[in-house]
Amino acid sequence: MRIDLRVKHDIEARKAAIGLFERGYGFESAAKALSVPRDTVRQWLYVYRSFGSEVLLSMDGKQARYTYEQKVAAASAVVDGGMSKRDAMEAFGVMSLAPLKRWCALYREGGAEALRPKPKGRPKGSKAKPRVRTREQELEERCRRLETGIRDRSLTRAKVEAVAALRSDGHDLGRLLACSGLARSTYYYALAHPARPTRPELRGAVAEIFSRTANGCGHRQVAMCLRAELGARIADKTVLKMMREMGVRCGIRRETDYHRYNSYRGVVGETFENVIGRDFAADGPWQKMGTDVTEFKQPWGKAYFAPVYDFGSKEIVAWSTSTSPDMAQQAELLDRLLAKMPEGATPVLHSDMGWQYQHAAWCGRLRDAGIVQSMSRKGNCIDNGATEQVFGHIKDEFFRGRTWPDFESFKADLDAYIAHWNTTRRQVKLKGLTPEEFRNQPLAA
Repeated sequence: MRIDLRVKHDIEARKAAIGLFERGYGFESAAKALSVPRDTVRQWLYVYRSFGSEVLLSMDGKQARYTYEQKVAAASAVVDGGMSKRDAMEAFGVMSLAPLKRWCALYREGGAEALRPKPKGRPKGSKAKPRVRTREQELEERCRRLETGIRDRSLTRAKVEAVAALRSDGHDLGRLLACSGLARSTYYYALAHPARPTRPELRGAVAEIFSRTANGCGHRQVAMCLRAELGARIADKTVLKMMREMGVRCGIRRETDYHRYNSYRGVVGETFENVIGRDFAADGPWQKMGTDVTEFKQPWGKAYFAPVYDFGSKEIVAWSTSTSPDMAQQAELLDRLLAKMPEGATPVLHSDMGWQYQHAAWCGRLRDAGIVQSMSRKGNCIDNGATEQVFGHIKDEFFRGRTWPDFESFKADLDAYIAHWNTTRRQVKLKGLTPEEFRNQPLAA
């Protein structure tokens, strides 16, 4: 909150200042005698000389309002007419020096038009609403600011190193700093505080955790492992900084021209309502689950992966990998799912409207097992977003940029990754636990 310097001090201080002004004191000597900041006393003196003691004593701190004509006349008198600012304050009723200085600066740059008041708010009759940024846009802006800061700091340190090297060759420091645009204090601070690696004692552990999957993992995954496995006290952002210093980075998904596998063939069987309704939250395992089929392209052909994903425990409870997305694959998937399903469980199993999930054999087996079937709406992949994000992680951490000599070796490595997902890979939404640890919590209690 802005504090008006003219009324920051009580009326007794202003009375004492008036007495000193009447005795011929200037603002500097009066400020020293009253132990009041010189800028405050200078404002008092301007008001006293321009408007008298009564105005100085009656000031209440409210910002004075001036008309457009008053601003133009005062600024013109000072800039064009050569009038002193003190005389202009008295002549045009300006209560403070600060606004007069601002008007003069604007008048010099843009003339009288620069002092014209600007309309506030949206234009009358406008139906446009204030633009609200999404969370994704806010995060992008924060990332840009962070990256800019990192680049600036890196550039500064590079300049300091260059200046130090040239200075050792006998060049003048002042000229080097002027050419590089560095402040002397910045230069000496950087020399006194050389760059040091962040948490060097944990770098080996970070490298080991990152290497557990073929394409690495993100900084949050590394941080959760450090805390759970080593008991390290470390923040996610610190791990991110360490990984940047080490030059390790987990790539993110990018748009490609490749179109993913689509099993939709229209309404060829029984369809169901969207029971899930994009509410993927679950209090525990075997309540809400999702399934889908994704495709992996390899030089020898295509592989199809069909999992059942538990929304509560984040576990891939059953899966089948095949060279053909047929009902044989779905039958194998259901065999594995039903073999693991606890007695008395009645989960909701959500899928898209693929032909497999409309098939009478699929629907009949789910109904007999007490599993409630739920389906996404046509053309709404977000309706099955929880399962789709699992596919994204698999392709990021396991598949991207890799090839296998044959289907069997691919299947074996994928099975190993699923085991890693269930038993080793930690989940933010599980508060740093693995799916297996989360599922076994009630048993351990």
